[in-house]
Amino acid sequence: MRAPTSSAPPTRAIEIRARIVPIISTLLGSATSLVPTVALSPTWPPLGLLMLLAWRLLRPEIWAVWIGLPLGLADDLLTGQTLGSGMVTWTACLLLADLVEGRLLWRDYWQEWLLAAIAIAFAMLAGWAIACWTGGATPVRLILPQLAISILCFPIIGRLCARLDRWRLAIGKIRAQD
Repeated sequence: MRAPTSSAPPTRAIEIRARIVPIISTLLGSATSLVPTVALSPTWPPLGLLMLLAWRLLRPEIWAVWIGLPLGLADDLLTGQTLGSGMVTWTACLLLADLVEGRLLWRDYWQEWLLAAIAIAFAMLAGWAIACWTGGATPVRLILPQLAISILCFPIIGRLCARLDRWRLAIGKIRAQD
């Protein structure tokens, strides 16, 4: 008779997966800007920012506030924004989330969506202001559809992060071989 074997991944692999899945998914969200699309105005939501906010609101303990700096830098490099704008706005969004979390005893779905909408609006408008300041003067009305689409897409991204969270924390089933 053989000893039962486990089909569960080793503990170290689970720890690595638990740490890396939020980072990879956020970077992949930022990398969606590399998809070749033709548009007259920006309509594609900033999926990297949405992923960052969804992970932060879903699991506040997985990231420190400083994670906005390297992820924002990667977003700036992938999207072609002014270097440092993502770093500043993403860190400010994480600070806002920490501030709100410290003030509220509990949050529900609508409060999280409102918090995400405020953070998305801040990040997009601050990015627009930085771009205008560095020579990319465009009217703000051009990013308003993108802002609305981003706010409306946040619940979908939140669900995607919840599914990824379930997968990243899955241990696996133990199976005995006869």
